Amino acid sequence: MKTIKIVGVPEHFNLPWQMCIENGEFEDAGINLEWTDIPEGTGKMCQMLRDGEADIAVILTEGIVKDIIAGNPSTIVQVYVKSPLIWGIHVAANSNYKTLSDLKATKAAISRFGSGSHLMSFVNAQNQGWNTNDLQFEIVNTIDGAVDALTNGNADYFMWERFMTKPLVDNGTFRRVADCPTPWPCFVIAVRNEVLENQQHIIKQILDVINATTEEFKLIPSIDRTLASKYNQKLEDIQEWLSLTQWSQKQIDKATLEKVKSQLFSLNIIEKKLPFEMIAK
Repeated sequence: MKTIKIVGVPEHFNLPWQMCIENGEFEDAGINLEWTDIPEGTGKMCQMLRDGEADIAVILTEGIVKDIIAGNPSTIVQVYVKSPLIWGIHVAANSNYKTLSDLKATKAAISRFGSGSHLMSFVNAQNQGWNTNDLQFEIVNTIDGAVDALTNGNADYFMWERFMTKPLVDNGTFRRVADCPTPWPCFVIAVRNEVLENQQHIIKQILDVINATTEEFKLIPSIDRTLASKYNQKLEDIQEWLSLTQWSQKQIDKATLEKVKSQLFSLNIIEKKLPFEMIAK
């Protein structure tokens, strides 16, 4: 049985992977798929791909595109979630910041440089017409670190997936001042090139298994209740999230990837644009 190491965030998007593993579907295909939750997010997963600690990552599109262009020896093999990620922009509940414009020239908490929380702060600043050179950052690693940073005043706002952060809004830790959806599909599946070249058949089998599950995922009886229970969410919030979320079974198209590259380039996040074939296959 071939062991493949896969990483992703411990969020509701990735329940299909957990279900396939628990149901033994990868084992039935002769694959020992070892899943590791990475609460630190995309920046950490990029590093794990680079270091050979992970073979596959279910990862934010903008983060892995940036890192592949910066030399990460990995390739996007498929879009995993084609709908946008809705980033909530959060402040401490007792903060004096009331509106998004109040956050101009303040400090953002980010999980690490190159993470989605880092890159999307540039997208948000561009959307608001702010000077991106004025952006300031405090590295907090995880959502728990963000709670500490905002509560203690070491950072002023924190961008994170809106629904996963909702319990912290509901319990009075954070207040959400705005949303910032990604202008592209939010999650892709990336594979280290060495693994992709040597285990192409196994990667295809893995994709076949997960795609069969995501295609039918919303039809699973009481899946909303399962998600709400597992991820500490209110049922109505999960139902709204499910209505907005669309999984994908297809590769990223050239026009979408060009849009990602162009926006990252305009924000000076990447210094060059690689051709499609050097990023995705």
